[in-house]
Formats: sequence, C-alpha cells, structure tokens
Amino acid sequence: MVRVSGRLDVHSVPEVRAALHGAVDRGSGALVVSLDGVVVADATGLGVLLGAHRRAQRAGREMVLRDVPRPALRLVRVTRLHRVLRLDGEPARAAAPGAPRRQNRRAEESSTPRRAS
Repeated sequence: MVRVSGRLDVHSVPEVRAALHGAVDRGSGALVVSLDGVVVADATGLGVLLGAHRRAQRAGREMVLRDVPRPALRLVRVTRLHRVLRLDGEPARAAAPGAPRRQNRRAEESSTPRRAS
C-alpha cells in the first residue's frame, strides 16, 4: 500500500512517480494507493496515477485507488478515468483491448436529418 498526501500536482509528480513505480516493481498482488491525504490534484497528478496503473498492468498487477477525496474524485470522473482506474469498491469499466469504441449516443438519437456531404 502506498499513501499519497499533500499536493498531487506538477510539483510533486517526480516523487510520487518514483514511489509508485518502486512499489509496482517490488511488490506483488494488488497495489493499493490511498489518496486520503491529497488536498490538491491536477491533470499532471492524474497522469502519474494512469502511468502507474499501466505499469502495474504490464507487471501483471492491479492498482486500486482508495479513499479518494471528493475534489479528486470529481476530477477522475470528469476526465472519465473512473472507466480505466479502479476505485475501491468499484470495478474498472474499461473496454477490452481491441473492442470497438462506443459512439456518441446523441448522434444516434438525433431526430434531425443528416445532410449529405
């Protein structure tokens, strides 16, 4: 288990990346990342979590985020990373590799006729 606290932003990325990569490389089984101490998170911080998730997958492991603070959870959901990253208590909803991507439903449900191009 790795506990991240303080800021998860561009300034803390090198330290957090090193800790997560080290934990992935040294451990086995699920890597639990507790974010209960995070007070600020930005896109750079989410990128580090995504990179650690991918590294864990390549090592045959799973990364689980636990105790995600509400503002960080909002950022994860807005960026739709909740479909990729596993949040404690929620299964990851990523599509299987090679599966067709789902199209925007608004275009399918529109009653407006399409113009020929």
